[in-house]
Amino acid sequence: MRIVDRWWSDYVIGERRQTLGRTITEADVVLHAGQTGDFFPHHLDAEWCATQPFGARIAHGTLILSVAVGMTAGDINPQAMSYGYDRIRFVKPVFLGDTISVTAEIVAKGDHRRDPDRLGTVDELVTVTNQRGETVLVLTHLYVVNKKEATT
Repeated sequence: MRIVDRWWSDYVIGERRQTLGRTITEADVVLHAGQTGDFFPHHLDAEWCATQPFGARIAHGTLILSVAVGMTAGDINPQAMSYGYDRIRFVKPVFLGDTISVTAEIVAKGDHRRDPDRLGTVDELVTVTNQRGETVLVLTHLYVVNKKEATT
């Protein structure tokens, strides 16, 4: 990781970045179940899952969300911080052994309502796909970003 100062004015709507792939493993699912207390059979009971429409165990949606957001966290930017996530949708299941990759695209910018002279907002559309190119998760990552020069 590297430290990079990116101010609000440096972000361009339409700019995109793409991650490499990451395979979701048995260890990921078991660790996430232990951390969250979500031991639902959808994630841990292979025999039960074989009788269900998906036919196999699926990863927790919150696991895929966490991994995907982590995959986009490359540079450390002291001028920006995460403000939250909107419109999170688990579009398709992710099975153990699936490989996910992430595309993040700047889709909106604006002034922050608390201090519009010094702070801006940046919205990034995050799309997670599996190895077949199918979208499995989408969300909007919201950022608050410092403005380089205060406006008057």
